[in-house]
Amino acid sequence: MGALPDTLPMFLIPNIPLNLETLMIILPYSVALAAVGLLESMMTATIVDEMTDTPSDKYQECKGQGIANIASGFMGGMAGCAMIGQSMINVKSGGLTRLSTFSAGIFLLILVVFISDWLKVIPMAALVAVMIMVSISTFEWSSVTQLKDNPKSSNVVMIATVIVVVATHNLALGVLTGVMLSALFLANKLENDIQVSTSFDGTARLYDLRGQIFFSSSEKFMQGFDFKEDVKDVIIDLTHSHIWDVTSVAMLDSVVNKFQKNGANVTVRGLNEASSIMIDKYGVHSRI
Repeated sequence: MGALPDTLPMFLIPNIPLNLETLMIILPYSVALAAVGLLESMMTATIVDEMTDTPSDKYQECKGQGIANIASGFMGGMAGCAMIGQSMINVKSGGLTRLSTFSAGIFLLILVVFISDWLKVIPMAALVAVMIMVSISTFEWSSVTQLKDNPKSSNVVMIATVIVVVATHNLALGVLTGVMLSALFLANKLENDIQVSTSFDGTARLYDLRGQIFFSSSEKFMQGFDFKEDVKDVIIDLTHSHIWDVTSVAMLDSVVNKFQKNGANVTVRGLNEASSIMIDKYGVHSRI
């Protein structure tokens, strides 16, 4: 396995110039490592929670990991995070409490510091074989057979994420790719889900909107209104809708102004608390 340290680490402060140039060199790597570490720790915690049917405090895990990595840096160590493979072996071996993680750390310290001469004669091939078996047991093989039944968008996200991670060896890029694709698919789905139904009681035209109103659904939102109709009163019911962004507020202002220019009295009703706050803050609510 190569040379291993045989002494306990010592506290030290890196002998580097503390200036902006040093920060700009360190920052890209530190941000990438922090992102990958937090992502893997959160995924590991989620998997362990599912296996043990117990909840975990993700915020506490992130905070503890950050403090430990800062302390490790001052002791000459490397940044670390929760490991999916090792955690799977731990849980399957019956380690369900923090005592198991503490014991793992203590025994690793003993192995490295006190019996490193024995440890370094272990063939690397043996460790590779162990990690291969961990990977095989970690992979959810049933997910392959479920591909034909899953939505196409989910399959695209999963396959793209795997390809990016394998091609770049960068978990952060893979997760970022998956998140961006998921956001695009979600926006497309929500855009197509918006519906506008109308009814007329002889004096007032009622527009009942259902769905999420945001920038991507603006065109379909505007197409639901008939601005040329000669009516005295217009009621826009948003009971089953939600306004998400400033673009949505601007669209609603535009709809109201167009009806008012044609001489109609416009009433907007059914706003939830969050939508009301958005309109009061960003909309021309004096005209509504």
